[in-house]
Amino acid sequence: MSGGSSHAVCTAIRDAIVAGHFPPGSRLTEEHLARRYGVSRVPVREALRTLESEGFVTTRRHVGACVAEPTAQDAADLLDIRALLEPLGAARAAERRTQAHLKVLHGLVRLGQERARRGQLPELAALGAWFHETLAQATGSPSLAAPLVQLRRKISWVYAGASHHRAVESWAEHGAITDAVTRGDAERARAVAALHVERSAAAYELRRPAGGVSSRKHSVNVSGERA
Repeated sequence: MSGGSSHAVCTAIRDAIVAGHFPPGSRLTEEHLARRYGVSRVPVREALRTLESEGFVTTRRHVGACVAEPTAQDAADLLDIRALLEPLGAARAAERRTQAHLKVLHGLVRLGQERARRGQLPELAALGAWFHETLAQATGSPSLAAPLVQLRRKISWVYAGASHHRAVESWAEHGAITDAVTRGDAERARAVAALHVERSAAAYELRRPAGGVSSRKHSVNVSGERA
């Protein structure tokens, strides 16, 4: 890793946790992470503190830093919070978006719809994350954008094995949200975003913790392109 800032290290570790490279319950040692990312232990230590404040990491007595192990209730709560925050975020984006935001959103919708129609499903997760992060930034509110982005990362982390059977419909809904945001119609954007969340019910499997917490499937409200 070029450079050694705690922010870059934090992003790399978070991405690895979300991708499942570090399973829930697994130990995170400063020495191992420093070697993995080619940095000193200082930025690793700072990154682990940040990730603990975000809920991705927990500190265990006599063990040290470990990947957190969210419960089924934690997982359900994330989706309830999503149903509250995303419609609000879409409404604010309709009121405050810039032309730069709209250009990115329209471009992502074109790509996502094209990939969905062609069945190029592996690419949709990254495009979906980019779309929703752009929509969050378009709110013009760091106080709203930050929890929206963190929420989606946590949903991607807690749930694995997303079904792609709604890919075409999901990206059509992204297009409808973008159209409402483009027109500056906050109420329409709110309604379409709420419907997107509601219609995105799919069966997800909780990631298997290293220590053996149940990983049975749960029916959840989350979109088919991994939220």
